[in-house]
Amino acid sequence: MIRVLLAEDQGMMRGALALLLGLEEDIEVVAQVGHGDEVVDAALRTRPDVALLDIEMPGRGGLETAADLREHLPGCAVLILTTFGRPGYLRRAMEAGARGFLVKDGPVEELADAVRRVLRGERVIDPALAAAALSTGPSPLTDRERDVLAAAADGSTISDIAARLHLSESTVRNYLSSAIGKTGTRNRIEAARLARHNGWL
Repeated sequence: MIRVLLAEDQGMMRGALALLLGLEEDIEVVAQVGHGDEVVDAALRTRPDVALLDIEMPGRGGLETAADLREHLPGCAVLILTTFGRPGYLRRAMEAGARGFLVKDGPVEELADAVRRVLRGERVIDPALAAAALSTGPSPLTDRERDVLAAAADGSTISDIAARLHLSESTVRNYLSSAIGKTGTRNRIEAARLARHNGWL
């Protein structure tokens, strides 16, 4: 039996996925969690072969959780399952150690097949998303530019961002200016919107 951990914050979706995967003769869902910060403890307790992680969960997101699992349970294959088919997410998921990346609107048969394939050591990536990632290219933003742009996305003032990130206001302005230039946008709101759309934030 392939032991699967399922991390999905929407209870109905989590239950449906568990039910559908449980119909497969060779797959057993051994843990279900709704918060990203519950994943590692549940994985250490149940020792799954494969972890299915949603990208956007309360606590910790799927990308950070994938990296946590690689550190604490390296034998567990990670498959990212998301509503958000963004090219930057795919690249970041692979960097975090995920072996697969699928969008949720695919058929359940593909999901069961993907679970088997990542366990065999294969990479499983949604083809349309792979093509988009290649055409979009890597994020042009540095880690610090990404942090500042993410903090600016909610409309926070320069002084608020500076206080939150423990930076000077002039440093925040420099990072924002650089991010706007690299994204080819007119202001920080447009830069944040484009970066989020591409999965760079």
